[in-house]
Amino acid sequence: MDRRSFVIGTAACVAAGPTLAQGAFPSHTVTILCAFPPGGANDTVTRPIAAALEPILKQPVVVETKAGAGGQIGAQVAAVAKPDGYTLLSHNNGISGYAEVDKLFGRTPKTTRADFIPLARLIADPVLLLVNDQQPYKSLKDFIDDAKKRPEAIVYSSGGLYGATHLPVAILEKATGIPKLRHLPTNGGGPAITALLGNNAQASTQTLSAASQHIKSGKLRALASFGATRSKILPDVPTLKELGYNAEYYLWVGLFAPKGTPPDVVATLTAALDRAAQSEQFKSVVANLDQEYSYQNAKDFAAFWDADAKLSDEAVQLIGKQG
Repeated sequence: MDRRSFVIGTAACVAAGPTLAQGAFPSHTVTILCAFPPGGANDTVTRPIAAALEPILKQPVVVETKAGAGGQIGAQVAAVAKPDGYTLLSHNNGISGYAEVDKLFGRTPKTTRADFIPLARLIADPVLLLVNDQQPYKSLKDFIDDAKKRPEAIVYSSGGLYGATHLPVAILEKATGIPKLRHLPTNGGGPAITALLGNNAQASTQTLSAASQHIKSGKLRALASFGATRSKILPDVPTLKELGYNAEYYLWVGLFAPKGTPPDVVATLTAALDRAAQSEQFKSVVANLDQEYSYQNAKDFAAFWDADAKLSDEAVQLIGKQG
């Protein structure tokens, strides 16, 4: 082989090298960091999508819990993870408001929306205003009347300060004109429901999927839905809008990659997620969780996230400084 042929051949191999390396993704386990504890909406929907991804990616997809601080710990860990597609993040509405919270307290934001690439929205569940079976409230009016008579007497639990089950209470307070309720922040949706069941809190805003088994057993009672329309699962529960209150809110769960993840890796992940979400395996699990199918691909989710983040920022401002 002459020198010219060798140089051309070497250049061709070098040029092809990155393509071959990129095309090898994934070559080992993909980890999805779940920013909230087991029992909440994030955990219950992330595990089935992980299972549906495995046969598509032909690699193990594991879910690792990184809970705490209303989801901020998981977000911070994911934000600094190597952007190679092997560490993803499962998060919810709370991820939108962290920068606004830091701004509220005069801090430099630990994470911003720019730290993440939206891959897919898995669900968007209307939040319910829930009370436990020890409370006398049979309607939203009962609840509002009592809240006005006894300011800060009613305790509500959430998954954490400024998280996805804290923000809707601020929206509810503004829409109905009730005084601020007393807040019991916990370490995720599961613990918040446990606090409600144990009467450490009398109310909470949680999704139907997270609370359905307790609603069916009669331990929890839904007074109103934050959805645009009534749930097919709970057709007797009115929406806030039909009761005359301008409030709408969904607890959504999305998957993200750290910024800097190569475009071809992102394309592989989003294509795999689109396929996994269309599988009967995932759809049946969503149905069994009493959720209506509301998956969005990366493009649609990015647009939705932009609009939803504005609502999140407004709610943070309504809450003001807490903690």
